[in-house]
Amino acid sequence: MQEVHDFMKSCGQYFLATVDGDQPKVRPFGTVAIYDGKLYIQTGKKKDVFKQMARNPKIEICAYDGKGKWVRIQAVAVNDDRREAKQFMLDSYPELKKMYSADDNNSQVLFLKDVKARFHTFTGESRTVEF
Repeated sequence: MQEVHDFMKSCGQYFLATVDGDQPKVRPFGTVAIYDGKLYIQTGKKKDVFKQMARNPKIEICAYDGKGKWVRIQAVAVNDDRREAKQFMLDSYPELKKMYSADDNNSQVLFLKDVKARFHTFTGESRTVEF
């Protein structure tokens, strides 16, 4: 998990895919943290991405380092409504405090479970990490 976190964090941005009916939807994300032994992301409850994950929590993430390495992550996104988890993410990304607070009924953190992360390179090397 730490390796996946560190790679995603080093990329700065990653792309998160959800399903909306029969249509895939992809958008950039930038939040990732380890909290309480789990890998977390953050979004807003008012956003379509959150509504899509609520209907179908299976997601895929792709992060590319710009140097020929990337990770593709399959996971299930699980809501964590604990104030402490939300505050941890906001403290990890202080710039989010301009848009969210732990008590605003909009900020939402989700941990990833059933994670299968596949690291790849342009040279064809690949390996899988699961947690």
